Amino acid sequence: MAAAAALLLVVLPPAWSVTRHLVTLVHEAGHALVAVLTGRRLNGIRLHTDTSGLTVSSGKPRGPGMIATAAAGYLAPAVLGLLSIVLVEGGHTPWALYAGLTTMALMLAFIRNWFGLVVVVVVGAAVALLIWRAPADVQDLAALTFAWFLLIAAPRTTVDLWSHRRRARTRTTDADVLARLTFLPAPVWNIVFVVLTGASLAGAVRLVGVP
Repeated sequence: MAAAAALLLVVLPPAWSVTRHLVTLVHEAGHALVAVLTGRRLNGIRLHTDTSGLTVSSGKPRGPGMIATAAAGYLAPAVLGLLSIVLVEGGHTPWALYAGLTTMALMLAFIRNWFGLVVVVVVGAAVALLIWRAPADVQDLAALTFAWFLLIAAPRTTVDLWSHRRRARTRTTDADVLARLTFLPAPVWNIVFVVLTGASLAGAVRLVGVP
């Protein structure tokens, strides 16, 4: 049931036009978290109405920290989705919910535009409502649906990235940034994103099956 609902949130265009903002939120949170963990200074996060986002950090312009920060965005939804599956299946749904609420609270300090602020506040309020008002079975269902949503959405966004790069001929995507930081060209990084996010989805399916 949770996986089926999550699939609809990804494949139905009207739903995806809204839920895509959640993926962007997690994407930018991934950039931000890895930037901090690698010793970079986090300057700000922006979430835009067209579902794009931007995370700005300062530090060494090259090196492992910058590479990890640039790579984290497209991988973050898959990692979070897989981790959430493990927590919920292990009976630790509150851990997943409180981690999400804490993340939203921390992001408030770094959001630099009004739309981003609205997204973070709305998501944080929804998580808080689940924690303090919803029964355990509803919490489990909501957390599982969100986890499967991220796991299914992650490969889609990497495929969309491929199409976007070919159509727009842009050279500002995460894959292009990584190409400038490493010896691997942008299409190879795009393939890496597709493979790793797809592997995360396959791993989740093999781990717990599709509810």
